[in-house]
Amino acid sequence: MNTRTLTVALACIATVALVGCDPAATEPTPDAPAATEPAAKAPAPSIVEEVPVEKKAVPNFVGMGLQSAQDTAQKEGFFVLTSHDSAGRGRAQAFDRNWKVCSQNMAAGKTVPVDTKLDFGTVKLEETCPANDAKEPEVAGEKMPNLVGKAVKVARDALDPSTSITVTDAAQGRMVLMESNWQVCTQDPAPGVALNGQPVEFTAVKFEESC
Repeated sequence: MNTRTLTVALACIATVALVGCDPAATEPTPDAPAATEPAAKAPAPSIVEEVPVEKKAVPNFVGMGLQSAQDTAQKEGFFVLTSHDSAGRGRAQAFDRNWKVCSQNMAAGKTVPVDTKLDFGTVKLEETCPANDAKEPEVAGEKMPNLVGKAVKVARDALDPSTSITVTDAAQGRMVLMESNWQVCTQDPAPGVALNGQPVEFTAVKFEESC
């Protein structure tokens, strides 16, 4: 064997020996599976404790000006406040200082959660509180309700918004502008008549006047 052949044979033997000893050349066996990353732990659910709503006794607001009643309620922690027209005329309390409290939906002294809605029944300062809150008529269904004596605004709100309505002054031929200041004297159709989209006519006078 010449020197060149011997050198090549030794090189081949050395290569086989190195590959056989290299750990990277071995493959995992079923008995020795490859290592895996540990699973991430799920975060523990947060526990939210419900804080009970504070309860307080309701003050007596009757006789107060509406603005003063609202301020007093807020000082006591009551912030859900509303008001309505005790006279049943559908007027909005645009300027609270011009109105006074006649009734309240929660009796004075009653202990309730401070997030309870307080509703004040009111009239204007120069008016007398009614014995009971005047109830506004229910929204008309299939038949015409009795709207005589009601504010024209309330009568209009009781009818379907698509209804064609004509209002005329029963006394002097004036224009009926502020409908909450006018009361219905007559109506057509009459109470109980079936409503099928026909126009509605009212005559009216101001509340301080007689029909």
